[in-house]
Amino acid sequence: MTEASPTRHKRHRFPAEIIAHAVWLYYRFPLSLRDVEDLLAEGGINVSFQTVSEWAAKFGLKFADQLRRRSRGHFSDKWHRDERVVTIKGKKYWLWPAVDANGYVLDALLQSRKNKRAALRLMRKLLKGQGIAPRVMVTDKLRSYSAAKAELMPGVEHRSHKALNNRADNSHLPLRQRERRMMRFKSAGQCQRFVTTHGQIANLFLLHRKYLTAADHRQLRAHAISNWREIALSIDA
Repeated sequence: MTEASPTRHKRHRFPAEIIAHAVWLYYRFPLSLRDVEDLLAEGGINVSFQTVSEWAAKFGLKFADQLRRRSRGHFSDKWHRDERVVTIKGKKYWLWPAVDANGYVLDALLQSRKNKRAALRLMRKLLKGQGIAPRVMVTDKLRSYSAAKAELMPGVEHRSHKALNNRADNSHLPLRQRERRMMRFKSAGQCQRFVTTHGQIANLFLLHRKYLTAADHRQLRAHAISNWREIALSIDA
């Protein structure tokens, strides 16, 4: 019996499995493009960090879109929202992430303002992506959230207190690590692409290990890896 030929994307000389593995390494771990290049080289795969960057940009969002479709409707009905400053080429932007009560990333939006209009834009994006309004919205003391909620989701309970919003605060930590490793984001577009892709891949492998037995963790991890491979090899490039 002959082995099946590896899946290949059009106009790419490397098999889809290798491309997907490189993208997974880049978004799953706090690695630079050159780190991924070295890891691939150790396995006998000679590819430049520039190529890894092109793969991450081209396929990352496609993988994230498939993951988002699969997870729609499976998040908690309590949403936590926050905002943090991101400096790109000397200009300040505001990154608005949203996570559910279990720490899963719902979405993240980079904006140049921190006002009601920006809060409304995030809420509309979340409602469109999730297809349903939350039961509870938890935010810090920023008044823009209250104004936007009153206009867009008047019936949703709103809890506004800094101490209640640790879920959203903690969601910044992986991005801070990556931002330092990447020596800051190079453009607003790069930042938005990265946070959009990173959040969805992080969700797939967020297994809450401290609440699991070793056997359960291995089983869930194997399931996550299987889902990743299924998605990665189904993309038509």
